[in-house]
Amino acid sequence: MNTNHYLMVEETSVNSRLENYINGSFVAAKGTAELEVLSPMTGERVALSPVSDAEDIDAAFAAARSAFASWKSVTPSERQRCLLALADRMEQHSDELVEAQHRNTGQPRRIIAQEEVAAGADQLRFFAGAARLLEGRGAAEYLEGHTSYVRREPVGVVAQITPWNFPLMMAIWKIGPALAAGNTIVLKPAETTPESTLVLARLAGEVLPPGVLNVVLGDGSTGQLLTEHDTPAMVSITGSVRAGQAVATSAAKAVKRTHLELGGKAPAVVFADADLHKAAELILTFGTFNAGQDCTAVTRVLVQDSVHDEFVELLAAQAAKLTTGELDDGLNDYGPLNNVRHFETVCAKLKNIPDHATVITGGVPPEGGRGFFVKPTIITGVRQEDELVQEETFAPVLTVQPFSTEEEALTLANGVDYALASSVWTTNQGQAMRMSRDLDFGCVWVNTHLLLVAEMPHGGFKSSGYGKDLSLYSVEEYTRVKHVMHALD
Repeated sequence: MNTNHYLMVEETSVNSRLENYINGSFVAAKGTAELEVLSPMTGERVALSPVSDAEDIDAAFAAARSAFASWKSVTPSERQRCLLALADRMEQHSDELVEAQHRNTGQPRRIIAQEEVAAGADQLRFFAGAARLLEGRGAAEYLEGHTSYVRREPVGVVAQITPWNFPLMMAIWKIGPALAAGNTIVLKPAETTPESTLVLARLAGEVLPPGVLNVVLGDGSTGQLLTEHDTPAMVSITGSVRAGQAVATSAAKAVKRTHLELGGKAPAVVFADADLHKAAELILTFGTFNAGQDCTAVTRVLVQDSVHDEFVELLAAQAAKLTTGELDDGLNDYGPLNNVRHFETVCAKLKNIPDHATVITGGVPPEGGRGFFVKPTIITGVRQEDELVQEETFAPVLTVQPFSTEEEALTLANGVDYALASSVWTTNQGQAMRMSRDLDFGCVWVNTHLLLVAEMPHGGFKSSGYGKDLSLYSVEEYTRVKHVMHALD
């Protein structure tokens, strides 16, 4: 098992070439095409990454198939031991994981350490325990003279595709439940953020049998090869609606199971009786965390009209306190947008806001600066049909809309295609309960937002996809149910 071949861990060189991790070793890709991995802090190249081709994908799936033959029969207690050991190694190599990810994302190092490494280790420990808690209906004689019971089995080899906004966290959310349930994996990280996943793969190779976890690098064409391959019984992706639709269409041809987490357009519904100062502070924090590149981030602020103007002023005051764009990331509340294509898309949206809307603070970044930074942006006067309201911006951009009644708030909140997350801000418990019931989102927070725990499910409805991450529900996603009946005579 080769554990020392990852070129980018100890030092950065623009000539370093990343490699796939297949069957317990780092191996050069057969595909000849390469991608530049750029630092979003400066726009400079930090590595070269291969575009894996069909031969690379075949090799990864062959390794996963071979490993599944034995891994599926490993006892839950042994799978638990492996996941606990991987969690320990993550914490021991926290600095290494942080630096690898910071090069690709520009996220503040302390945030990577807290929100992805430490949180990821904790989530792995949850999945380690969940490996021993899979349940089925108890054995009984539902038909006279026959005993029936249910087996929960791993689905087999799974293909997984992770996004660039939280590379390490999303890798943990994918591999944790899949490994706990006894599956083997071929995972492709986003093309702009491969490095922390490669470090994770190396650490996993120290505790898992070869072939249980494989990582292939590449772009959308590599992802298409992954989803169209004959081997995987399931494809899981976190990404855009367009990417999810492509995966679902491809998987449908072979009737493969899919797990789709496809983004959000989260509203924060603020009633006049809420603690407005606290709500403004937290909503700005939750709307700009990770530069707004979070599917659950507050993007739409709906405020009762009697306090609308006051609340906008409070939001603007909070926005003025936030810092980004400093090369010393210790001073930053959040970092840059991840890549130049996304940065240009966001800038285009900010340059073309409707005439009826008003930018209160923030807006288009000044030209000529290094890196892909966007200041906290608050926009009022938007209409429900505006693109800024209906489509995911994935940036530190918040729109504000007034409402008069609870019914109008629900109409505005639910009036988008996304249905991942939402929050309601009020001191009226009856109102909070009604809103929690009627908000059409996979998660509703009350007087908070964005916070996640390993024990509770994360996932949406409508165009936000289907399937759950985190919790025992996510482990069940990676299992199949088999009925077994024994004749007693």
